[in-house]
Amino acid sequence: MAVSVSRPRPSPLTASVRALRPAERLCHATGLLLVLSGLVHLVVFAVDGGPWDGPVSWRKPVTFGLSFGATLIALTWVTSYLRIAERTRTVLLGVFAADCVVEVGGITLQAWRRVPSHLNMQTPFDTAVSMTLAVGGGVLVVLLTVFAVASFRRVPAGPAGMALAVRSGFAILLVALASGAAMIARGVLLTRTGHQQAAYHSTAPLKPLHGVSLHAVLVLPALARLLS
Repeated sequence: MAVSVSRPRPSPLTASVRALRPAERLCHATGLLLVLSGLVHLVVFAVDGGPWDGPVSWRKPVTFGLSFGATLIALTWVTSYLRIAERTRTVLLGVFAADCVVEVGGITLQAWRRVPSHLNMQTPFDTAVSMTLAVGGGVLVVLLTVFAVASFRRVPAGPAGMALAVRSGFAILLVALASGAAMIARGVLLTRTGHQQAAYHSTAPLKPLHGVSLHAVLVLPALARLLS
C-alpha cells in the first residue's frame, strides 16, 4: 500500500519569488546588490569619517546605492501593473538595470578616487566619467518617461486604488526627473563658464525635492496594495 507524504506548502514569499520572470529576478537581484553597496559604504563612512556633505564624500555612494537599488526594485514591481507588451517591458527594465549599475558604479569609483563624480571636468578621465553619468541620467529620463506615459495611456491593472497610485507615483516621478535635469543643466552651464565651485553648490536647493519625489512611485503603490 502506497503511503502519501504531504509536502509543506511554500511560504508566500517563496511563491512570489518563483512567480517572477527571469528578467524580474535579475532586476531584483541587481537592486539588492546596489542597496548592499550603499550599506557597505555607510560602514566605510563610519570607519573612514570625513564630511557627509559636499561633492567629495561617502554620502554619494551611500545615497545613490540605496536610492537606485530601491528604485530599480520598485520599478520592476510597479511596471508589472502596466498594460504594455511583456517583451517591451523586459527590454526597458534590462536597460534601466544596466543604467543603474553604470550610475552607481561611476559615482562609487569617483568617491574612492576622492574626486567629484558630477560636473567634474578637471582631467580627461574625470570628464569621461562625468559625461557618462550625464548621458546615463538622460537615458533614465527617457525610460521612466516611457513608463509614465504607458501608465496614462491605458488604465493600470491591480486591486482597487492601484491605478490611481501608479499614475500618481509616475506623475510625481516626472517632477523628480525635471528637477534632476534642472540641476544638471544649471551645473553644466556654471562649469562651462568657469564657475566650478558654484556648480557644485548650485544643486543643493533642488536636492530635497528630487530625492523625495523620486520614491513616490514606490510609496504610493505600496500603500495601495496594503490598503487593499
